[in-house]
Amino acid sequence: MPRSERSPLLLAGLLATAGVAHFAQPRTFDAIVPRSLPGSPRTWTYASGVAELALAAGVALPRTRKAAALTAAAFFVGVFPANAKMAWDWRHRPAPLKAAALGRLPVQVPLVLWARSVAKGSEGRS
Repeated sequence: MPRSERSPLLLAGLLATAGVAHFAQPRTFDAIVPRSLPGSPRTWTYASGVAELALAAGVALPRTRKAAALTAAAFFVGVFPANAKMAWDWRHRPAPLKAAALGRLPVQVPLVLWARSVAKGSEGRS
């Protein structure tokens, strides 16, 4: 399978895995929901899990791929505050955990670029 066909499926797989994780381990995600958001952290955890699963389905399907990939790029930007909160909250944890939390911050950039690349690669296809 050519890379251009694999990339959207890998992105869909990443989104689906993250979406399922929100339901399998919700406490992990509840802890990084910014306190400034209204409502309960669990609601945001489940909502973001549903969003990731929907985005995964959209990216997997050629007909909806472009719109879903662009929405995924925006989603990756939107969840950055949760990653920043995690990095702040974990600043006093052991070095490997602190490094993992800090490492999540710059990872958002390639995720956004990847999603945009998938969208661009799907132009003219349906």
